[in-house]
Order: sequence, then structure tokens, then C-alpha cells
Amino acid sequence: MGVLMSRRQTVERVQKVSLAVSAFKDGLREQPSTRRRAEAGTTRQGTLEQEVQEGEEEPSAGPSQAEESSASKAAWERLRDGRGVEPEEFDRANRFTPPAFIRPKRELHDDEPPDISLEQREQIVNDEMCEICEVWTAESLFPCRICHRVYHDGCLRRMGYLQKDSAVEVTETAHTETGWSCYYCDNLNLLLTEEEMYSLMETLKSCKIIPESCLTLDDFLHYKHQVHKQQFERTMPEAQEEQAALQFNALDPDKKGHIEWQDFLSHESIQLLQKIRPQNALLRLLTPKERERARAAFLALDQDNDGLIGEGECRQARHTWFRKHQKEMLSCNVSISHVGPISEGSPASSRNGKSPEKILPATKQDETRNIDWPGFLRENVVYILAARPNSAALHLQPPA
Repeated sequence: MGVLMSRRQTVERVQKVSLAVSAFKDGLREQPSTRRRAEAGTTRQGTLEQEVQEGEEEPSAGPSQAEESSASKAAWERLRDGRGVEPEEFDRANRFTPPAFIRPKRELHDDEPPDISLEQREQIVNDEMCEICEVWTAESLFPCRICHRVYHDGCLRRMGYLQKDSAVEVTETAHTETGWSCYYCDNLNLLLTEEEMYSLMETLKSCKIIPESCLTLDDFLHYKHQVHKQQFERTMPEAQEEQAALQFNALDPDKKGHIEWQDFLSHESIQLLQKIRPQNALLRLLTPKERERARAAFLALDQDNDGLIGEGECRQARHTWFRKHQKEMLSCNVSISHVGPISEGSPASSRNGKSPEKILPATKQDETRNIDWPGFLRENVVYILAARPNSAALHLQPPA
């Protein structure tokens, strides 16, 4: 009997030791910094400590490999996940958790023509609570000019989406007819599906584009030449090279000699959408606010109320969507974000020497071709989407 009791005690003792070892391992996994400090002070001995140390070798290998990962790999991951450049000057101690961007998925009915009536107006209603903190306060909320979301300026700062440079601009424009785009709508890259984003990333990688870097004119033209050669297996014509140079100037409105990464990414994203998605699918991306602006623009152009406008007027509207970025418009209190094209005599229609775009007068052929409301939407939808970002850059240069 005594032998049996001793065996049972041995088994129980072994089980207790095993449980203690497992608990000790779990505690060390949760507090790796404590284990490292203990290892620095004393040298562990004994079988139990050796087993724990061997069990910890695998988890500790993770951070060392992560530290060896290059900045380029992290940048590609941010690009894949739809996250922007991490703000460098930001107090992370008081930072909110960044939102998880979920890329859209194509539906079966996306290619069917949507029912967007000219006569039936849509009621625009913004959210009552801040999108970030989900709290209503008596403080002023900044509404997005594209979607229904509203934000506190303090919440935007804590998210890192409102820096010192943009804080004044948001305050001045958010409650005007010009408006301000939230961080969802400001990023055209978030319109791409996972498959489309993968295709774009493969193109950028094959052309040796470094993510989150600025591109000079030579870099931009070299990239365009490479893409054209990959697609058509021939050199890009001179006329297309000139068009690419004009697009570069449109992406560099301040004449800095380079274009920012976010502007380049937005340009490539909207150009990819224009290339692979039918116009009906693009029309389904328009928000109620954008559809209402399009209605107001068409009705302002339809002077005789016959439901038709000229081709020249439709072409002018393509340029109109981007005029919201002209800062001189704020000083003269003229808005086109809801009334459409501006007359040539308007103060806001004057262009400074920095802008690369020029609206040519309508030809006789343009004046004879009439366009109805559905045609107006189809020909302008890609430019309406391209005008979403707050940047002054023109992410899709309309043809002259």
C-alpha cells in the first residue's frame, strides 16, 4: 500500500510541476520584457529553467525578424491595407485606434445601369454623431462633403488625420459650400477591390516604384513608358508622352518639381478604375451628395429646360469639378460645388499661370451634339470621383 501511495504522490507531483511550468511559460510570453531583465541580472540553472528557456526561443525569434524587415516592405503593407503614411510628429500615447479599412467587393448587378433620376431630388442628411468617438456634443462637427459622416476636430487630431497644416483649411472650408473630404473619401485608393489593388501593386513593383516616395517628371514619364510597353509591347507615342507631361503638371499645382506619393497613388487608382470598370459600375460609386451636385450642374447648363445640353458645355463641366480647390474662390465667396460651371465673366473663372488646364471654346460639331442627363453622368462620373481628394492636384486631367 505504501508503494502505491508513493507512486500516486509521484504522479501528482509531476502533474503539479507540469502545470507550474506551463503557467510559468505563459507568464513569460505575456511579459517578455520582465524575462529579459531577469536574464540580464542572473544566470538560470536547472532543468526547469532550461526547458522554459527553450520554449521561449521560438516566440522571441519573431521580433528580431520583424526588426530586420525593411521600410519598403512595411510601406507595401500599408499600401495593400489602404493605410496612409504614419504621421511622424504625433503623440501616440493619446492616439485612437486607426480604423480598419475594408476594401469593397464587386456585386453581380454592378454593371447594370443605375436608376438616377434628374427630377427626383435626394434629401441629404448627415450623421448626428462623430464617426470616430460616436458621441454627440454641442461642439461644431465637421461634415464630409462627399459622404454622410461628421467629425470632431479633436478626434481627427487624435487619429493623426488632422495636422497643423490642414487644420486651418478644414476649419475654413468644412462649413462652406466648397466642403472638405473625410479620410475615407479623400483616399481614392480605397475604391479599389483587393484584386484591383493587387494588380496595381504588381505594376508598381515591376516598374521599380518605391512606395511613399515623391516622383519627379523624369520618374513619372519613365514609369508611364514602362507601363505602356508592358501593355502594348511598343514604345509610347510622342502625343501620349505630352499628355503624360500635362498630367504631371496637373498633379504638381505648386510647381515643386515633384508630385507627392498620395497624389500619384490617387491618380493611378482612378485611372485603373477608368480602365477596367464600366461606367455603370462607376456610377454606383457616387454618393447622394455627388449626385445632387451633378443634378444642379446639369440643370444650370440646361437653360431651355429641354433635358439636353451641348457637348461643349458637358466638356466644360469636366473641368468644373476640380475648381473647388482654387483658394481664390473662397475670398470671393463663389462656389461651384453645387451650381456647376462658372461663366467666363465670373471672378472665380479666372485662372492663374500655375494651372495647366485650359478650357477651349466649343466647336460647331460640339454644339450640334446634344447630351441628355444619363449621358452627362456617364461622361463626367470619373472626373467627379477624381475630384474627391482635398489636394489641389488634378488627379485625372480632363482632355482639352
